[in-house]
Amino acid sequence: MKTLEDFGIDLRGRSGVEVKTTCPKCSSSRKKKNYPCLSVNTDKGLWNCHHCGWGGSLGHGEERRPDAPKIYRKPEYVVNRTDLPQAVVDYFAGRGISQATLLRNCIGYGSQYFPQVEEERTCVMFPYLDGDEVINVKYRTGDKLFRLASGAKRVLYGLNDVDAVLIWVEGEMDKLSVEEGGFKNCVSVPDGAPTPDTKNYDSKFDFLDCAQLANVREHVIAVDDDAPGRRLQEELVRRLGRDKCLIVTWPEDCKDANDVLIKLGPEALQKCIEDAQPVPIEGTYSVTDFRSEILRRYDGEVRRGTPTGWQGMDGHYTVLEGEWTLVTGIPGHGKSEWLDALAVHLAQHHGWNFGVFSPENFPADYHSEKLMEKFIGKPFAAGPSERMDVAELDSAMDFLADHFTFMMPESPSLDALLEQASRLVTRKGIRGLIMDPWNEIEHGRAAGQTETDYISLALSKIRKFCWAHGVHTWVVAHPAKLYKDKESGDYPIPTPYDVSGSAHWRNKADNCITVYRHVKDEHKPVEIHIQKIRKKFVGRVGMVELHYDRVTGQYRDYAHFTRPPIYSMQNRGAA
Repeated sequence: MKTLEDFGIDLRGRSGVEVKTTCPKCSSSRKKKNYPCLSVNTDKGLWNCHHCGWGGSLGHGEERRPDAPKIYRKPEYVVNRTDLPQAVVDYFAGRGISQATLLRNCIGYGSQYFPQVEEERTCVMFPYLDGDEVINVKYRTGDKLFRLASGAKRVLYGLNDVDAVLIWVEGEMDKLSVEEGGFKNCVSVPDGAPTPDTKNYDSKFDFLDCAQLANVREHVIAVDDDAPGRRLQEELVRRLGRDKCLIVTWPEDCKDANDVLIKLGPEALQKCIEDAQPVPIEGTYSVTDFRSEILRRYDGEVRRGTPTGWQGMDGHYTVLEGEWTLVTGIPGHGKSEWLDALAVHLAQHHGWNFGVFSPENFPADYHSEKLMEKFIGKPFAAGPSERMDVAELDSAMDFLADHFTFMMPESPSLDALLEQASRLVTRKGIRGLIMDPWNEIEHGRAAGQTETDYISLALSKIRKFCWAHGVHTWVVAHPAKLYKDKESGDYPIPTPYDVSGSAHWRNKADNCITVYRHVKDEHKPVEIHIQKIRKKFVGRVGMVELHYDRVTGQYRDYAHFTRPPIYSMQNRGAA
């Protein structure tokens, strides 16, 4: 059994159950080197740093398996607080919040450490309650420094008030304001809204994975009217379901619920919430639905999809949420390898999360090894090439755990896959769905239904799923049998019309891509043929050349590729 000393934790002779000391991870590099920012529970063998967030336990420590349950700390908090200073009561009164609302929500006041200024400050405390249990606490100073309790679980503020109709706001003050407007059935997200330039924020929505939300039939989205708030609104609607959401519009010169309460009063706030409007019905549109996009284009902002990570390809193909792409190619030409590399790029550089149905790559641990090689850029297995070390392996496993969920329903029909993917949108925030290949999906045609009619209906379901959830889906489908050229011995480059089953593959896809490799001359680049682009701002038809590294499975822009690494040359015979 390891001791605290094994992790560099020095209690400096202090005794007791709850001990504070310096942090071996961050104290030495900080201005206040001797400040005791590390809290240690000597009875349970737990520790957590209030500055850098480092935490662990003697049971798991830093050797915790990626699949082990995460350990959360529960902050100490006295729920029955009636001792708020008059100055604090007056402050809230100035924001339109009554003392009765403060008491019902157990608002507190005290002193806490704030890493932003590396010192303790007096602050207001907002307890995050689940029943009578305090799960987390938000601390707020008078000059708007914020922090949640270190190491505590991030949950919705107001869990006890979840009801069949639920109002969503962006901060604790707005939650209290909505209560002043006559509605207790309101929750606030714990971390506020992501900034407009935030790339990897999907993990910030773990609070959606809670049992209390299962019976909510209607969600009223009443977040801030600014750029971060609009992004939060978009993500909540995407995850909670468009058909279940209503949108609140704030009056002019008011950006949130507390603004309305202060400037216009509780009756005006109540009316704003009662006047919430449904998200537009699928297939029907008004100019107000895309007014902001029109104004952005008028101001010269050009919309593009998400870059692929290959400079040469981005001029021809980018990834737009809400669309789907057909990927085809001759067996063995690298369709799956290229698609895996694209997914790793989108996860690594843009924070995308993926649901992956790829039975040909099962078991999932084998598929994981291939993805980790693409992420690290080194082989997994021992050999003549330098393999990834243990630290890199841990980093790669953490990366996959954050961004990839492997799917294998008991009966992998298209309906079952899309239903499972819908749940992953809510719980994991997936933005990408990979179905590779089409022929591994269980297809049940109705009596008398032709293959062409079935494929048309199936592809319409995929398109509807993509649009409803803001997910980009890739479907890998094999071409029908192709014949070699008698003179050259090469196969022709497949087109979407060659995909087995129906011309609907070409007609209904938003984008069509063929991966083509010169089998007889592996020194030649892999050709990525972009054969259809529905929206011109996504890309254009053409061909892009990439270099494929057989050892790591990575692809690189061929124009920027000089020569293969030595280890690639060494392994060519084995490959």
